[in-house]
Amino acid sequence: MIVAGVDVGSATSKAVVMCDNNIISWSIIPTGPDSEEIAKCVLNLAVNDAGLSYDRVEYVVGTGYGRINISFAQANITEISCHAKGAVWVHPQTRTILDMGGQDCKAIRCDETGKVLNFFMNDKRAAGTGRYLERIARLLEVSLDDFGPLSLKIVDKPATISSYCTVFAENDVIMLLREGKHLNDILAGACEAVTIRVCSLLQRVSIAPALMITGGIAKNIGVVQRIEKKLNTKVAIELDPQIIGALGAALFAKNRLMKQRLR
Repeated sequence: MIVAGVDVGSATSKAVVMCDNNIISWSIIPTGPDSEEIAKCVLNLAVNDAGLSYDRVEYVVGTGYGRINISFAQANITEISCHAKGAVWVHPQTRTILDMGGQDCKAIRCDETGKVLNFFMNDKRAAGTGRYLERIARLLEVSLDDFGPLSLKIVDKPATISSYCTVFAENDVIMLLREGKHLNDILAGACEAVTIRVCSLLQRVSIAPALMITGGIAKNIGVVQRIEKKLNTKVAIELDPQIIGALGAALFAKNRLMKQRLR
């Protein structure tokens, strides 16, 4: 049984291919303007990496912002449900998921099966999104890979940066640069702003252990360590945190294919 999940997000698109109950490949590429073409491309990369031909894939589920445009998928399911399903599969103790993607951030509560019990989303213009950090990184001419590590090397103290609006945050950064604030302290301030925002979101769903972080920002050690400190808990980050939604979609594909075969 070979199935796939395709997650077309606002910043990146991901595909996961599974054989029976095992992940055999995945791929991640930047999202372009054509959701259908991007979905085909990312899935083909994953299929080829698995050493398969596309016609071997028996069922595809699409998820993410571009899911309704994936015409070759047999079904589409919300990224909230897919992240919950994928998170519990890789880390069965998971009951709370913080998905920090490019355009928004979602706090999700689920049960032991990965069924969503409750969720909240933040404003896409606020801290807690990949775009927020990307724009600050671009303004400071810092790579996203260096953002987190540098933010932990504080020189004086974290700068104060708006957590409510990306535009206000950019204005804050410009003013801080003019004041001669150290780069690391500005980066620390940005990570602090994200942490404040996402922890407030998590509290709205009533955090239950274990907590998993998914999405691209989960790769930012400066944000992750600050969340752990603020919540006084260890967070789980499994596999590549960006593929958890696509993994959940693949799991839904597997379940639906099994039901079809039983009819």
